[in-house]
Amino acid sequence: MRKTVFLNTDREMPLLGLGVYKATGENEVEQAICHAAKAGYRLIDTASAYANEDGVGRGIAQCGVPRKDLFITTKIWNNAQRLGDVEGAFKRSLERLQLDYVDLYLIHWPVPGCFLNTWKEMEKLLESGRAQSIGVSNFDIRHLEELAKYSDIIPAVNQIEFHPYWYQKELLEYCKDRGIQVQAYAPLARGAYMDNDIMCVLATKYAKTPAQIGLRWSLQKGVAVIPKSTNPERIQDNSEIFDFELEEEDMAIIDTLNQNLRTAGIPEDLRDVPF
Repeated sequence: MRKTVFLNTDREMPLLGLGVYKATGENEVEQAICHAAKAGYRLIDTASAYANEDGVGRGIAQCGVPRKDLFITTKIWNNAQRLGDVEGAFKRSLERLQLDYVDLYLIHWPVPGCFLNTWKEMEKLLESGRAQSIGVSNFDIRHLEELAKYSDIIPAVNQIEFHPYWYQKELLEYCKDRGIQVQAYAPLARGAYMDNDIMCVLATKYAKTPAQIGLRWSLQKGVAVIPKSTNPERIQDNSEIFDFELEEEDMAIIDTLNQNLRTAGIPEDLRDVPF
């Protein structure tokens, strides 16, 4: 199986990346990035809201992998959208990351009344080359349809929570039909399915861990994954998902585990908005 996918911008994106949400301890994110680089990771996913872009920048500089071989993603937060400060927010992210460009810039959440204008400003970043691809996060079908009426530029990526306990099949099919690459955050469901009997049986069958089974299931659905970890052993384990393939019948069994379980929280300023 390929380890990368071509986005609708003709840019190549790794199917596996390191998520760094809540990695804010002293040298925590820097060390995680260095461990990940040694394990073969080439995609790092951060966001202005994670308050660790500075550390990510240091990790990029320290990890020993040339910048051109890395794929760096960051995101614009809700308050910057409401202020209409897309350019300013983007510049501050670049400064903290110590980069001249990012490979992917995402709208973190579809803030009502704001995300369409945010997208228009992000189109300018795409045109300038400072963001080599632009996309969205936490967008449902209705958000994507609204965006399609407003802009001819299709998001390169829609980053959503996706895992065996939340199999967003309809949204995945919608994105596939429109050339939008789905990328899963929280693909391990914050550990929620690690003790599931079916996942444990399959882990034994394939001589893998339940986490590796879940990540592989997402990959075979055509979904990129960015599991978050700062533990060197787990970072390594999460990378070992390209050397086996789940049989179709086992994929179908995992499909039945869906509970529509959201493990990631909705920001306080959007909790009155239906998602």
